[in-house]
Amino acid sequence: MTTIPRSEHPRPDRRRDDWYNLNGVWDFEIDNNRTGLFRRFQDRPALDGKITVPFSPESVLSGVGNTDFMNAVWYRRALDIPAAWQGKRILLHIDACDYATTVFVNGQEVGRHRGGYTPFCFDITDALSTDGNYLTVYAEDDLRSETQASGKQSRDLLSAGCYYTRTTGIWQTVWLEAVSPAHVKSYKVFANVSAPAVTLAVQVSDAAVGGTLRVNASYEGKPMGEAQAVITSPAVTVTVPLAEQHLWEVGHGRLYDLVFTVEAGGETDTLFGYCGLREVALTREKGLQINGKTVFGRFVLDQGFYPDGIITAPDDSALVFDIEAAIACGFNGARLHQKVFEPRFLYHADRLGYMVWDELGNWGLDTTRGENIYNLLPEWLEEVERDFSHPSVIGWCPTNETWDQHGRQQCNALLDTVYDVTKAIDKTRPVITSSGSFPTERTDVHDVHDYEQDPATFRSYYAHIDKGIVNDHLMRAFPTRQISKTHLPIFVSEYGGIKWATTQDADAWGYGVSVTDEAAFLARLEGLTDALLENKDIFAFCYTQLTDVEQEQNGVLTYTRQFKFPAATYAAIFGKTAAIEKL
Repeated sequence: MTTIPRSEHPRPDRRRDDWYNLNGVWDFEIDNNRTGLFRRFQDRPALDGKITVPFSPESVLSGVGNTDFMNAVWYRRALDIPAAWQGKRILLHIDACDYATTVFVNGQEVGRHRGGYTPFCFDITDALSTDGNYLTVYAEDDLRSETQASGKQSRDLLSAGCYYTRTTGIWQTVWLEAVSPAHVKSYKVFANVSAPAVTLAVQVSDAAVGGTLRVNASYEGKPMGEAQAVITSPAVTVTVPLAEQHLWEVGHGRLYDLVFTVEAGGETDTLFGYCGLREVALTREKGLQINGKTVFGRFVLDQGFYPDGIITAPDDSALVFDIEAAIACGFNGARLHQKVFEPRFLYHADRLGYMVWDELGNWGLDTTRGENIYNLLPEWLEEVERDFSHPSVIGWCPTNETWDQHGRQQCNALLDTVYDVTKAIDKTRPVITSSGSFPTERTDVHDVHDYEQDPATFRSYYAHIDKGIVNDHLMRAFPTRQISKTHLPIFVSEYGGIKWATTQDADAWGYGVSVTDEAAFLARLEGLTDALLENKDIFAFCYTQLTDVEQEQNGVLTYTRQFKFPAATYAAIFGKTAAIEKL
């Protein structure tokens, strides 16, 4: 029996019983000249090679392992539609494909999508045949164009510095789902901790109008409440009172199960989801508050790379390991850096009570060109839509280290637009418009990156925040393009990055002058961290980073997930009580 890679349901927050995983061995072909459309590869009975989906062709796990540039790639496989799905609508989900994707069923185009990080779904019912079916996927990828968000993918032939192996084509699960014509499409959760209750903004199909929506909530199998509404439009809002208050808190990911049922036209559709009872506040005086309680954010930078899968975890347990390893080291959350992490990672963060900042991998996209708003904003909004209801997501960060340059003055307007649209969609979370830089007035956080390696000097840069003075490294290097916003909550969202190489790789690097021995490493780590924990004007830090990534060897763990020092040693440093928690 063939084992399906990444066989688990990819969306625990929106699950139906009728689904079918399409991961596994597909036909595959590289199309560097981009002539496949002219030659109608979508009509071919087979492609020249093989690949294991959902791993990108650059990865070892894909079976291809081609790390050169690939301008375009093709995929093909047979589609077996279960007989029990007769009469239902068949939805094809591709949870991520980098970058510009066109999908064909039986040679017929069924949809297109732009963006390398976010999911898309096409109704393929009308393209299906009773005589057998096949699926073809075509993806173009040109990260050197500076018109697409590509995160930490190297634009040079090889990895270098903080840029790593590229990802082309499919890199998350591909799956089918059968739904009744009247069905739930999506939902958003708005928690009311004090009631307690949750309000659900539910999107349904047009065929559901005139029917009934029912939502049932439970906790650990015990009924908690229900609500019902007549569906008079595709947007339905219901509030479910909860019989008991079980708060989602740091370290305690208490989740309510939700069951959505649509009844219309004599048919029933059932969707299973979940939610957390959690509210977020962020102020200059009290810092980050979860359900009204101040929590110092002990975040770690997580880039989500793996030696064998690149940006695709080899299995579900690898996602869990990274979170549990971070918690063991004293961290209570992560800054998900320059990558949109898969929903299953967020699910595990939800259930483990692990806070995350959601970020788009915007690097590679030239934000000084105003027209690139059309390539940034749609993908970012798809991410916000996908992740809105995860209680672990406590804030949004659309871009990283982004500012006007090249003599162009369009970046700030672009950033302002992204901030305004994000806040219009979600007023329940803070937004860091551009992590590590503050060229625009529109942001909720004064966000700092600082890789100063001397603890005493590092401490001095933040000693007079109460007087409006922060001398972080970007302000020191580029004072004319930064706007001091120390009246806002202050987050040192990158620091440390101390090199501790476990290999003799000549290209291995980290920040600053390397330490000479273990005692020196730990002294530097503790000195830098204490400077932040003991500063009442700082609400959170983010240490760089959780794991080594290829040549960048400044992780708490190695690239193969071995602890460089015992987890308890790290926890004794990162887990100390912070000054703001004592106020």
